[in-house]
Amino acid sequence: MTSAIETTGLSYRASPNFAIHDLSLTVPAGALYGFLGPNGCGKTTTIRLLLGLLRPDAGSVRLLGEPVPQGLPAALARTGVVPDRPHLHPYLTVAESLAFHAAFYPAWDPGWATRLQRDFLLESDRKLAGLSKGEMAKLMFLLALCQRPDLLILDEPMDGLDPVVRRDVLGAMLDYVSTRTGTVFISSHLVHELERFCDWVGVMDAGRLVVELPMAEFRSGNKRIRLSGADTVEPGRASSSPPPFTLLARERDSGALETWVVRGWEPQMTGWFEQEGIVIREVADLDLEDGFVELLRAFRVGEQAQRSDHA
Repeated sequence: MTSAIETTGLSYRASPNFAIHDLSLTVPAGALYGFLGPNGCGKTTTIRLLLGLLRPDAGSVRLLGEPVPQGLPAALARTGVVPDRPHLHPYLTVAESLAFHAAFYPAWDPGWATRLQRDFLLESDRKLAGLSKGEMAKLMFLLALCQRPDLLILDEPMDGLDPVVRRDVLGAMLDYVSTRTGTVFISSHLVHELERFCDWVGVMDAGRLVVELPMAEFRSGNKRIRLSGADTVEPGRASSSPPPFTLLARERDSGALETWVVRGWEPQMTGWFEQEGIVIREVADLDLEDGFVELLRAFRVGEQAQRSDHA
């Protein structure tokens, strides 16, 4: 498997109170990779490290096979970026912005630019300073897509956009994917937006990568299980055999019933519950948002426990 993005042991201290810790990402070439995490977890800082806008304190980055920063010119020539904030000159018109951007990219597709400009209802003589937030978002997508990149990096591109604009820009992005074997790396805290089309997911919190795996595995491996007879069982204690899954959360329901949220579930694991004398009442799928929340909750509990141990 070749990688469009690869980081190894990436670390960067952004402030006395926040840092990226030992981040190792692998984004397969051709993937639609959803980079999930709450606001302030380090997603934008990570993207700036990928693009050479920040220098890491430790670790390495490779972008489209090129080392960063040494190979940045070659990598960035094949990379389209939609940053978290508009970066365009407000005194230019839409037409002038397109012409300015096209001059830097030999693979610029003028025909597609014209079609997208028409579909996005962007008038050529409009000054960028007078565009709405949605119109500016559509223009930035147009500029990134029409250079025909091998890699598209999107930083919170749907944040604050209305449903119509989101539909328009997502449609253009999926057209790009269907016509070119490219890679999309899209960061967001809007989990439900990514569930529909991403085939890989990475979850980040507090500057650390919590999990990275194919979306299908994430969906199928996260379960909510209702149980009875589990009140005397503590997974991991000497009296119990280690469970073959990761227990993310455990809550007592009415009476003797409990609900467990687990990661890494496979159907044959029912045997572990039988061995422990636990009766499974129901196994239910978690959607991406529920799985995301439970992963973060378990990760934060573990981080708090580690800090308490070191105190």
